[in-house]
Amino acid sequence: MTCRIVSWNVNGVRSAHGKGLPEFIRSNAPDVLCLQETKCETAKAQAIDLGFAHTAWHEAEKKGYSGTAILSRVAPIAVRADFPGEHPREGRVLTAEFKELYLVNAYVPNSQRELTRLSYRLGWDEDFRAYLAQLEKNKPVLVCGDFNCAHEPIDLANPQANRQNAGFTDEERESFGKLLGENGFTDTFRAQHP
Repeated sequence: MTCRIVSWNVNGVRSAHGKGLPEFIRSNAPDVLCLQETKCETAKAQAIDLGFAHTAWHEAEKKGYSGTAILSRVAPIAVRADFPGEHPREGRVLTAEFKELYLVNAYVPNSQRELTRLSYRLGWDEDFRAYLAQLEKNKPVLVCGDFNCAHEPIDLANPQANRQNAGFTDEERESFGKLLGENGFTDTFRAQHP
């Protein structure tokens, strides 16, 4: 069975709705749509009909900030928000369990200007990798989302000018490399566009 999964950082689901999100869904017909940075309260998000029978929204405690969603035409067995560890309620991770696999939608914290959240982000990454490894003991895991990291120079138009900026620090790149290496995940975009 094939399944079309789309992942998109919408930078506000209500704004994206007014800028063509429903048309995108109609023309691309995803079976599952994973959204990041929804910036919407769950009650308001559920009022937006995007044509999916099953929806899970995870909002941040802070209004208008962060948030993730998984919208699916197939009913998941279970959906859980967040993952183990001491992390603020920022709506960053949703996991949907399906018969064949776990689908994890993540909106990884940004290290911010001046790298004020770099150490937090690296700890978050470590806890996230451990969570994925735990899930993988039960069944395959597919992870999608906004990882807030340009892993290799090819991922940026101007890598030299961005050295040590948030999203392109050596530490973040190494951490993302561990997700691919130690956890055994594949960057499917880079695999399709070397």
